[in-house]
Amino acid sequence: MLRSALLNVMVGAALKAGRGLKRDFGEVENLQVSMKGPGDFVSAADRKAEQVLRTELLKARPGYGFVGEEGGRVEGADKTHTWIVDPLDGTTNFLHGIPHFAVSIGLERDGVLVAGVIYNPANDELYVAERGTGAFLNDRRLRVSARRKAEDSVVGCGIPHIGRGDHVQSRNETKIVQSRFGGLRAMGACSLDLAYVAAGRYDGFWERNISPWDIAAGIVIVREAGGFVTDCDGFDNMLINGTVCAGNEPIQKALLGAVKEGQKG
Repeated sequence: MLRSALLNVMVGAALKAGRGLKRDFGEVENLQVSMKGPGDFVSAADRKAEQVLRTELLKARPGYGFVGEEGGRVEGADKTHTWIVDPLDGTTNFLHGIPHFAVSIGLERDGVLVAGVIYNPANDELYVAERGTGAFLNDRRLRVSARRKAEDSVVGCGIPHIGRGDHVQSRNETKIVQSRFGGLRAMGACSLDLAYVAAGRYDGFWERNISPWDIAAGIVIVREAGGFVTDCDGFDNMLINGTVCAGNEPIQKALLGAVKEGQKG
């Protein structure tokens, strides 16, 4: 694929941050046997990756705003563009030596998400998309799955952590989805879940209590792969209310209906 200069900037930043995370991930695996555990080390790795992204992105586009999981929001001179960045999505996986985590970079222009990059350093999978040009995995064009029946489909979900989210609501939604869909997966990295929808690995995905940096890049990638993305109420307010429901057209519609029904309890 031919990438724009903007997308090349995003890819370069993601790959650079990813190289550091891959090195740190090897250390985390060694630390699993220690008494103290690798928690402090992982927090430092997360902050270090965000600093790499901030430096690389703002060096290339110094006026753009920046929203990151670790450092919060930094306003730029250019009020029309904002980077939305998660330096390490899937922190718990990373912490436990599970090779399913990612660097996620989204770009918002005038309130519209226009580009996304998601990179898993553990298996070197690079998902990219720019509005109007399609979505790609390592230069291979992506399309969402063609499955139309819920009972034949596999959907992903996010399960709320201890002390976060509405666990009762989550169980209600999961109960209904399990009764209608062929399979359910919870893999612990929202950006990669959305990338899997774009790649046709998942037929759909939903999650609540998420932050803009968890989903910004994935929204663009799913849509550019021909998929549909809304919040869990069916509207285009994912970044505001922190929910997402994605999939190909029939599965997203069926999944949204199931989630709404589960929301009522």
